[in-house]
Amino acid sequence: MVVRWLAPLGLPLAAKGVLALLLLAASQFHLWNRLSSGSVFAPEFPRGIVLALNWAFGAILLLAVLQILVDLGALATALLRWSPVAVPDGVRLAAAALAAGLAALGVANAVRVPPVRDVAVAIPGLPPAFEGYRLLQLTDLHLSRLFPAPWARAVVERANGANADAIVVTGDFIDGSVAMRRDDVAPLRDLRAPDGVFAIPGNHEYFFDYPAWMRHLAGLGLTLLPNAHAVLARGEARLVLAGVTDASAPAAGEAGPDLAAALAGAPPGAPVLLLDHQPRAAKRAAARGVALQLSGHTHGGMILGLDRLVARGNNGFVSGRYDVAGMVLYVGNGTGIWPGFALRLGRPSEMTRFTLRAAPGA
Repeated sequence: MVVRWLAPLGLPLAAKGVLALLLLAASQFHLWNRLSSGSVFAPEFPRGIVLALNWAFGAILLLAVLQILVDLGALATALLRWSPVAVPDGVRLAAAALAAGLAALGVANAVRVPPVRDVAVAIPGLPPAFEGYRLLQLTDLHLSRLFPAPWARAVVERANGANADAIVVTGDFIDGSVAMRRDDVAPLRDLRAPDGVFAIPGNHEYFFDYPAWMRHLAGLGLTLLPNAHAVLARGEARLVLAGVTDASAPAAGEAGPDLAAALAGAPPGAPVLLLDHQPRAAKRAAARGVALQLSGHTHGGMILGLDRLVARGNNGFVSGRYDVAGMVLYVGNGTGIWPGFALRLGRPSEMTRFTLRAAPGA
């Protein structure tokens, strides 16, 4: 990309050298992350630097895509004219300006405190006592230097204001160890809902001492459901809220997702709502009679176009609602996003309020 975009520009050699060094430095964003914290997943720089690095890294990737499009256009023109075509400096600079602007917009979209998105879901066999039940999903908070305590407090305030009956967090709370993130996760202690706040781990919890994080999150008052369930009650009516561990758990020496264990002892006939960080196993959940699965992990694919590639790695599930053999799967775009690639273009962040309705004829 440096050769195709930078080398042909009519700039002094010294200026090109400086630009090349800046581009090279920004392209090594994840190396700087590793040097700062020991992990590529946790950039331990001041927030302004993390924002700048995400912007620069995003701009480089977007410029690479735009440069490919420019080259393809030049090639097509050359073939039509059957003569070489020179791309003017103005076109290259305009591509760079567009990439920089899109990257700035993408970072701004990524770090906002998201609005509440309303989704109605029809649940077969939903008891009348649970008609209109509201469940708020937070997912992929990725609390970090990019999403610090003030951002977490704003999320908690908005979540509490959603007036949900229960709040669920479907994993990827953090990027960093308990020592790094203790202050950033502290606002989660203030999450409030009448029936409680429930959570499962995501893959990132396993990157940073899973047992320590599970203890710490439980100490904040969250009810954790790793291969376990809770029973929500309205009089004699029951609703099962189950959770599983993440698919990456065995690689960290921890118990993998086990839906049978999660549902052991659940009241028979009660509708089951499942929390599973990754959406890939949705078909297995549907086969077990789960009515609604809430997932995250994909960040909605982050960028239109890129989302198609992300979907391929998640059995086709990347963003929003899917009907999976009669089960509703909802893949949240994420409340936050991984601070190593914090861009959103066309795939906005969200916290999602589900209103449960009885399925017609059920």
